[in-house]
Amino acid sequence: MSALRTAARALAGTALLGAGVLGYALVEARMPVLRRVDVPVLAPGEEPLTILHLSDLHLTDRTEARVKWVRALAGLHPDVVVNTGDSLSLASGMKPLRRALEPLLELPGAFVMGDHDYRATTFKLPTRYLRADPRTADDPRAEARVTELPWREVRDLQTSGGWADLCNARGAIAVRGRRIDLVGVDDPHAERDDYPAPPAESEASAESAESAPPSDLSTTPETAASQTPEGPREPTSRDGAAPSRAANDRNDRAVRDRAGRPLRIGLTHAPYRRILTRMSAEGVDLALAGHTHGGQLCVPGFGALVTNCDLDRSRASGLSQWPGRPGAPRAAGPMYLHVSAGLGTSPYTPVRIACRPEATLLTLVPSA
Repeated sequence: MSALRTAARALAGTALLGAGVLGYALVEARMPVLRRVDVPVLAPGEEPLTILHLSDLHLTDRTEARVKWVRALAGLHPDVVVNTGDSLSLASGMKPLRRALEPLLELPGAFVMGDHDYRATTFKLPTRYLRADPRTADDPRAEARVTELPWREVRDLQTSGGWADLCNARGAIAVRGRRIDLVGVDDPHAERDDYPAPPAESEASAESAESAPPSDLSTTPETAASQTPEGPREPTSRDGAAPSRAANDRNDRAVRDRAGRPLRIGLTHAPYRRILTRMSAEGVDLALAGHTHGGQLCVPGFGALVTNCDLDRSRASGLSQWPGRPGAPRAAGPMYLHVSAGLGTSPYTPVRIACRPEATLLTLVPSA
């Protein structure tokens, strides 16, 4: 009998502990935090710039508290707003997204799309994320039945405020007469990425396209940088760069990076190594990404268990340098990388542990 009592007490204790952890995880997922990070990428003498980095809002019709929190971020008056995708979880999140972004769309901004801007979130076993590539656990037949989200509305909402659409495109935004060059890709996790050619190659391609016969127009730079698996995205501008506030004003002075070159910022939803390597190779100073949820379920003192991509766990969230060294994300590298832990979760797993939802105010400052 004593053994049975001991086993029963152990079982009850385990159940109580499990309930406590679950309760805490549900609460933490509803406790967003604003993080402030300095990034020393500017040339000496350059005036600091602030970037509000949003990612993974995962909105539905039941995320009103998150909407109010995001709206209040406009009071920070950042110079630029960047959204690295997965704004929705379900189609019911479209109206909340409009309310969330309304005050922020008055500011200069740029965005890329994530998989959950195109396709609704579905229930998936959490154990799939323990695989090296979680996508291998998906049933292709079930994936084919996933509901399409109103991705055109997500895109058009953001471009209506003058934000640069950087899905497989280049662009520029102007802040107080200072130009910031941009490059981005559509979601690599869903293999929608088609890295845009460097400016010199784009110009050569455009000249070649102009001299090509009419039958070749379907592959001009206007459309080549705007494809999705569902069909062609509507072209954004002549050179593949998305329109944005004063982006075409040649009188804008380029912000200079620590090497004295025009500052260049890269955007991707998922921080896959192939994208980061391309960005670093072309001289991107700061890459911004989301997707990982910071690991979502982390172990205190250990960190993220997974990243849901091929990025190492030590970079699941926060600022690092690329390529650095595996396990040493702050080791010197030519490009800074900021991965946002994001603000939302799947509606089917609305929990976080040791990984609070976040938005980040990045301040670009002169390098020492």
